[in-house]
Amino acid sequence: MGGPRAMMRPSALLISTGLVTVSTLLLVLWGQGDAARVVATVFVLAVAVLEASRMVRRLMQGAVGVDVLAVTAIVATVLVGEIAASMIIVLMLTGGEALEQFARARAQRELTSLSERAPRFAHRLSPSSSGAGSDVVVGEVSPGDLLLVRPAEIVPVDAVLAPGSDATSFDESPITGESLPRRIGPGEPVLSGTINGPSAVRIIATRDAAHSQYQGIVRLVEAAASHPAPVVRLADRFALPFTVLALLIGTAAWLLSGDPVRFAEVLVLATPCPLILAAPIAFLAGMSRSARNGAVVKGGAALERLSRVQTVAFDKTGTLTEGRVSIAEVRVQPGFEEPLVLRLAASAEQYSSHVLATAVIDLARARHLDLADSDVADEDAASGVRARVLGFDVLVGSLAFVSARASDVLATPLRPGELAIYVGLDGRFAGAIVARDRLRVTAAPTVTALRRLGARRIVMLTGDAPSTAAAIAEEVGIDDVRAECLPADKVTAVHGMEDRPVLMVGDGVNDAPVLAAADVGIALGARGATVASEAADVVILVDDLHKVVDVVRIGQDSVRIALQSIWIGVGLSLILMVVAAFGHIPAVLGAGIQELVDLVCIFNALRALRDPAGHRGDRL
Repeated sequence: MGGPRAMMRPSALLISTGLVTVSTLLLVLWGQGDAARVVATVFVLAVAVLEASRMVRRLMQGAVGVDVLAVTAIVATVLVGEIAASMIIVLMLTGGEALEQFARARAQRELTSLSERAPRFAHRLSPSSSGAGSDVVVGEVSPGDLLLVRPAEIVPVDAVLAPGSDATSFDESPITGESLPRRIGPGEPVLSGTINGPSAVRIIATRDAAHSQYQGIVRLVEAAASHPAPVVRLADRFALPFTVLALLIGTAAWLLSGDPVRFAEVLVLATPCPLILAAPIAFLAGMSRSARNGAVVKGGAALERLSRVQTVAFDKTGTLTEGRVSIAEVRVQPGFEEPLVLRLAASAEQYSSHVLATAVIDLARARHLDLADSDVADEDAASGVRARVLGFDVLVGSLAFVSARASDVLATPLRPGELAIYVGLDGRFAGAIVARDRLRVTAAPTVTALRRLGARRIVMLTGDAPSTAAAIAEEVGIDDVRAECLPADKVTAVHGMEDRPVLMVGDGVNDAPVLAAADVGIALGARGATVASEAADVVILVDDLHKVVDVVRIGQDSVRIALQSIWIGVGLSLILMVVAAFGHIPAVLGAGIQELVDLVCIFNALRALRDPAGHRGDRL
């Protein structure tokens, strides 16, 4: 049964029911039928009181549920002397609670397994020794620490494989869902939560535990578990009419037959376990399936909205594109030297969270330019960064950002797929850094698949120039493009969209406001965009845009299976109630049949755990 927890744990109540059932049977066998009837009557009325207290609490919360049917069925069977039927109903209800616990535990297995296996300790080595070290609590690890990971151990923090190490394999399936180990060479990143191969390796921590990938996933899982599914809303759509209809059928059977037993026989078949159990189990199963496929859904409400998505909005850089920008050219204005412009721009970009900043910094380091620290730095998210570097006032960012603060800024010509990072020095336009961000190979198939799943509108919201945005949109198949958007502009655009619910997909810090504003926000969190992940309803843990399609499909499957399970239970119960109204199903037999109906609904709801054969292991 749903609703608040009873005063006794379901397992204890089930054990009590079993003990009372055995005791009454023994009393009957010993010829103590009256004593058996008294014991059973007292017990079932006590259970009825517990169920009634749940019903009252729900009514005080303003929710009209189907608890009244359970109480009425127990009381009615007692009043007409069908004590055996009363015991079967109580056994069914307590068994249903225990089965609900089992089903919830089964559905939450993937959600909780990450938390349970989180590493607690790390083997920290001394850089000056060949192997000496000590075990420390994971929280004490700092970036730059040299760590030892033994065979088959879990990597405790985000790190890189230490220089001089041999290439080795890591099992990334707990994080990415990929079944095949990934070969990693010296200097390449190793995600926390992955499992080391057969050889001990040395890694250098790049983040502390609090900011590593695995601990971030654990926090997301805990947040997902703390958000209850919209069970009450979904079940209560059916609860009131089902309760009224059951009472009407039972009353009509009583009045037409003149036999109050008919009323009890009808209500025995109207116990509401299918309504109460099917929806939460289906939603928990959907969340579990999503986690198994590399995405954490923060609650059943997000799954329900995903199932009805009408508009999908995408950020461009790092979402539709790979976010691994390569610099094509540095164009400087007369009177400025390219090495100086690049060095100052890269120094300022150290204080930016935008994905383009990394490309500028990498190019400067590749050209062996020393980056300088800034005395003052201030970032305008999605627009640019201002910094005081080596005595220069440096501006790096979009055309609008730099032109508002520097004179004589000119738009640099761009080819399709290119974008420009503009640079200003001491209030003058110094030049532009031309970059190109490759389109994800999964971008166009993702857009096509979302249209097939029912999305009416696909929109691009980006801060880039119109020409760059249009070129990418044409390749992907998006015809509604909103370019040169600040974070506030994206929020305004989402609020103004008519076809709802609106799903927003983004990856960066600048996407956090619009992810929170959308009906459903999905963050591509594989690269550690913490703020975006916290603002989103769904976090994709792998760098795979096509997972958006998987999550939408899982939402649709979960809601469909939940509703299907409810309709199966309601339909079978109504048919059986009508048959019982004509006196063809005794109360004891009806109680047993209803238990079978409950089992059918519950196991059907658990189907939401399964990946359909056509989509299992879907990879492009």
